[in-house]
Amino acid sequence: MTTSSPSYLEPYLTASRKYGAGFGTLLWASPKTQAIRFKALLQAVDISNLAVMDVGCGRADFLEFMLNTHRYPRSYTGIEAVETLVHAAERKKLPNCKIVHGDFVANPKLLSTSADVLFYSGSLNTMDSKAFFSSIQAGFDAALQAVVFNFLCSPFLAGSSHLAWHSAEEVMEFARGLSNRVKLHDRYMRGDATVAIFKD
Repeated sequence: MTTSSPSYLEPYLTASRKYGAGFGTLLWASPKTQAIRFKALLQAVDISNLAVMDVGCGRADFLEFMLNTHRYPRSYTGIEAVETLVHAAERKKLPNCKIVHGDFVANPKLLSTSADVLFYSGSLNTMDSKAFFSSIQAGFDAALQAVVFNFLCSPFLAGSSHLAWHSAEEVMEFARGLSNRVKLHDRYMRGDATVAIFKD
């Protein structure tokens, strides 16, 4: 018996049936654009000796990027709903790394692990507005210090039917409703933006 998957997960599950644990399942255009986004996230906050959570972690590529660029969190927890990617992340056996198999949208309690900073990189790009904003809210509530996320901010990179974009103005208005300490970075790639929301 099969059950239908949430619409925000279906593109990843479809890709995993084609690519397995390969890069294509992450739905990034290329490793280069993935790295550009990772760099933008890490420019927003210094993660040195902090407990970080990677929400929708895929294969834990973000932790590999941190380590390869000499950024060392105290601990890393990744949450991933696609089983194939969970196994790929676990096989890497990265230091101070824990991978949790679960859907953070359906079960936001998964975010409550006392992480200092929660990161979303690409994991919001298939969500409608309700899931998008509720995920940011849940991440902010769970974080001890900040939530940092990137998102598609124009139709320029959202050409595929499974992708959704949200205006930076709307996202910033929402962010400022959560905190007075908000940063926007949107000059690293046309059509993408990174927002950091810090606890007051």
